[in-house]
Amino acid sequence: SVDFCVFFVIFAGRMEKKKELIDGSEIIGLEAEKAVSLPLYEGGSAGFESPAADYAHESLDMNERFVHHPEASYFLRIKGDSMIGAGIMDGDICLVDRMEEPHDGAIVAAWHNGGQVVKYLDTSTRDKGYLRLVPANPAYPPIIVDANDQLIIQGVVTSVHRDTTKHRCTP
Repeated sequence: SVDFCVFFVIFAGRMEKKKELIDGSEIIGLEAEKAVSLPLYEGGSAGFESPAADYAHESLDMNERFVHHPEASYFLRIKGDSMIGAGIMDGDICLVDRMEEPHDGAIVAAWHNGGQVVKYLDTSTRDKGYLRLVPANPAYPPIIVDANDQLIIQGVVTSVHRDTTKHRCTP
């Protein structure tokens, strides 16, 4: 399941949060203040150390890099573990782009029969009269969507953001 936490986005840099509760869902509006560009370091090895790790050769604007359609994008906080095989964990924040065309195999944010879900879209069964919303965790079955169901695909998940201070590994 998904905690429908929408961040209506005006992406132009540092944001100020405004919180409201609507029907139990936390809606966080963002106001742009100024553009922020941070140094981008190359060579962040997940194996052996890299001598290039201390060299910053460019800056990275997170908004420019990840948000392709600011007027049609929002964040969605994930609740649950049905997409862990896709690297999407409980508490992660997915960037959803409503302008991206949903396609077979895309990770989509959708309303299915009144509930919010984030799943892979499987259109390979369309000729049989149904679609599937497929989790990335074998503990969960695919959701079969046929003519009797209501399905609204809100957009395509284009990136996933995680606060790594919340996920600790203890040896």
